[in-house]
Amino acid sequence: MTTSPTPLRAVVFDMDGLMLDTEPLYQAAWQRAAEALGHALDDEFYLTLIGTPTKDALKKVGAYFGPTFPLQRFTKLGSDQWYRQVEEHGIDTKPGLLPLLDQLEAAAVPRAVATSSSAKQAAETLEASDLAARFAHIVTSDQVARGKPAPDLYLEAARRLGLPPAACIALEDSDAGVQSASTAGMTVLMVPDLKTPSPQAESQAYKILPSLHQAAPLIADLLAR
Repeated sequence: MTTSPTPLRAVVFDMDGLMLDTEPLYQAAWQRAAEALGHALDDEFYLTLIGTPTKDALKKVGAYFGPTFPLQRFTKLGSDQWYRQVEEHGIDTKPGLLPLLDQLEAAAVPRAVATSSSAKQAAETLEASDLAARFAHIVTSDQVARGKPAPDLYLEAARRLGLPPAACIALEDSDAGVQSASTAGMTVLMVPDLKTPSPQAESQAYKILPSLHQAAPLIADLLAR
């Protein structure tokens, strides 16, 4: 994929799995919640949930276990387990994130977050990781009509930044997120987390990188063009 002919001026970040090492915490929380209800939520199935809005992921869980599965109870147990995981382990930032944010702030590059989490989840997670103040805009799945892989989150992020989507770089870790940002018209850099990129994600991403350390110089180059 090539970059947009429009000069790139801003960066939009995914949250879970891209900036923050939260996916293993979510996975452990949901697997423990399922186990408490007498069910096994296996690793392979969990990978299919990554990048999708929480409400859609919960619907998938309900369909996976069948109509008798107590989804409301699972949701409450999963939330309780999540807070327990955060209390026990904290929330780690991904390698290279903080230097990248420092680099963008020093250059006065506008920044936003586009996350599949709800506004409440995102606010709590970003506060717990001391990142909330580092972004001008935080767009969440309950603020748009459709979550990822639809483009709505990234289109709204661009609108709030006051820029066309083609003027934005998107940083993503999931297939659904790459599709969302690419469909919106952004230049997408992918840093995979738990899941290997699909062929579609490979074709839609401008570059696939091993970590945010490699993203920093590439973003500097793209913004300078």
